[in-house]
Amino acid sequence: MKFIKKIVFVIAIFACTQCSNDFLEKTPLDTINTSNYPSNANELITLVNGAYQPLQWPKLYNLRMWTSDIMAGNSIVGAGGGSDGIETQDNANFVTTTDNQGVLDIWRGPWPGILMSNMVLKVAPDLAIDENIKKRSIGEAYFLRAHYYFILVRYFGDLPLITTPQSSDSELYPERVSKDLIYQQIISDLEDAAELLPNKSQYSGNDIGRANRGAALAELAEVYLTLGNNWQKVVDLTTQVEGLGFGLNTNYADNFNPANENSIESLFEVQYESNGGYSFWSNENQSAWTSTFMGPRGSNFVGGGWGWNQPTQEFIDSYEPNDNRKDATILYPDGPAFDGKQYSASYSTTGFNVRKFLVPLSLSSSYDNSPLNFPILRFSNVLLMKSEALNELDQTVQAAIPLNKVRNRAGLPDIASGLSKEAFRIAVLKERRVELAFEGQRWFDLTRVNQGQYGLDFLHSIGKMNAASKHLLFPIPQIERDRNPKLTQNPGY
Repeated sequence: MKFIKKIVFVIAIFACTQCSNDFLEKTPLDTINTSNYPSNANELITLVNGAYQPLQWPKLYNLRMWTSDIMAGNSIVGAGGGSDGIETQDNANFVTTTDNQGVLDIWRGPWPGILMSNMVLKVAPDLAIDENIKKRSIGEAYFLRAHYYFILVRYFGDLPLITTPQSSDSELYPERVSKDLIYQQIISDLEDAAELLPNKSQYSGNDIGRANRGAALAELAEVYLTLGNNWQKVVDLTTQVEGLGFGLNTNYADNFNPANENSIESLFEVQYESNGGYSFWSNENQSAWTSTFMGPRGSNFVGGGWGWNQPTQEFIDSYEPNDNRKDATILYPDGPAFDGKQYSASYSTTGFNVRKFLVPLSLSSSYDNSPLNFPILRFSNVLLMKSEALNELDQTVQAAIPLNKVRNRAGLPDIASGLSKEAFRIAVLKERRVELAFEGQRWFDLTRVNQGQYGLDFLHSIGKMNAASKHLLFPIPQIERDRNPKLTQNPGY
């Protein structure tokens, strides 16, 4: 799917302060010129395509979302040492301040997608165009707006709720509203998206990879999982997804193979391609950063190889014996060769590197052309959500069925029978940790379970004693509060 390349609408931009990394010096695409409304189907599709593009940015899935695993304790920054990735180091050491550049990126990343989604929702209903295109476009906009808000609310809590395009005549200084209202909007948007979007199987050609009904239902299940107040909803929604033709790839590693993108296991993923036609450091870049950043430093395994995101020994020890996900996820001494090359512990501070996102030089010959998509929702996540919800409903025996499907694919036996509800809960969370490792999911699990106390207890257990309740949310960036005096700050910052 390469529809995202067809973006021609004019984008207005704010000025940006100077930052240490080259890509951070690029001006953020934070506002949309709302005078450029589409007037026909092709222009509407172009605007919808533009609403997807922020997913690709380093402000979201090309960097900041996966570095949350570093904050969650799965890994360390690694990289070049010293001040390299200092903003991520500060987050992971829980000394985050209101001028942290990584926090600013995550705050700014979703808003352009929200605004473009709002533009679609404003204009599409009145366009005299093909009803199928109109219906799909509106569904995509609802899904994307919900997804961007779901990112923001989990990181920041209360937010401005903007559901119409802003212009010079609009209220440009919105106040934060309760996160409860944000979640109500997210749920409403995803319910609408699920009604309007086609099934994944109905897409073909360049449209493969667009938001689909299964993705909307699965994300809605994840919202209820996060809220933890309606486990039956999680079960019902995941059961609906199971009936839509999704399944597990036979080989776990195929989820991270460029030749197998948008597979049977994929509900929704960020689309990347080689030779995207833009500078590697620009927001418009459409090649993935993951292989370049995570490749072992000094190894010549991949294009780039900057050594970020080095797994810890504690994370490695979380694998059970014979778990085949380890070989697909981690580079470690005496492990399987990568592209015919043997890994050395000297490539990493911890002795380990991430493997699952690496693209061989034969497919990606330089640092700036990796085509590997990034997974946002996989079917294994759906199964694990269902398992967790069934257990919370005191149906622990039934909860083992979806969990064992994930375990068996990993080469592991069924979970032990007779576990208590509490023991089973811990087992599912451990399964989520290894199954979804380095996909930006672990931090959200840490912060949602038991109102975040699960996360604080875990972080303290691995020596991150600075972690406190205030760190369950990021601060509102001070530069944004300077721009909008109505923005209040999160407690403790």
